[in-house]
Amino acid sequence: MNAQTERVTQAGPAGTLELAIDRPTSTPIGTAVLSHPHPLHGGTMTNKVVQTLARACVLAGWNAVRFNFRGVGGSEGVYDEGRGELLDLLSVIDAQAPEGPLCLAGFSFGAFVTSHAAAQLHPRRDIQRLVLVGTAASRFDVAQVPGELHLRSLVIHGEQDDTVPLASAMDWARPQALPVLVVPGGGHFFHGQLPLLRELVLRHLRA
Repeated sequence: MNAQTERVTQAGPAGTLELAIDRPTSTPIGTAVLSHPHPLHGGTMTNKVVQTLARACVLAGWNAVRFNFRGVGGSEGVYDEGRGELLDLLSVIDAQAPEGPLCLAGFSFGAFVTSHAAAQLHPRRDIQRLVLVGTAASRFDVAQVPGELHLRSLVIHGEQDDTVPLASAMDWARPQALPVLVVPGGGHFFHGQLPLLRELVLRHLRA
């Protein structure tokens, strides 16, 4: 993301995982772990939306940890339809944020994986913030957000998302009475609206 981005590797469930870590200039509030879009459709930790989420986290005072799921970039292993990817995410959390305040964020497929991590980690971890963007509810079985986390959660979706229709996200959110922030005219990748996305996430993180 910038010249200060630290590139590291760690052991994961299917081999080495590749990570990128950005840190705030002040003492961090905690650690944010971010998950990228679908590995088989070009999703990586350098995705523009994921980088935007990381930037918002750093501006809000969090360490931002991005990583490549198994089989992507320098991460070993092969795509596992979300099952292995959840294990990858949990292993990154264990290694990079074993204690203290935790923020979880994901985009598209990454939001699906993040939803299951949040459901699994709650309530034994202090999940301060949950950010789900372009949640892939039309393609995967996205986990429900624990009720206690609703006020700590930000779900953002583009009005004109042609990859994951807004209606699918609403069908997932409606039974939970989980609010969804809709970006007018927004597409799946928020082209031309990344500064707005960053500000919306930053506002939530600072609230």
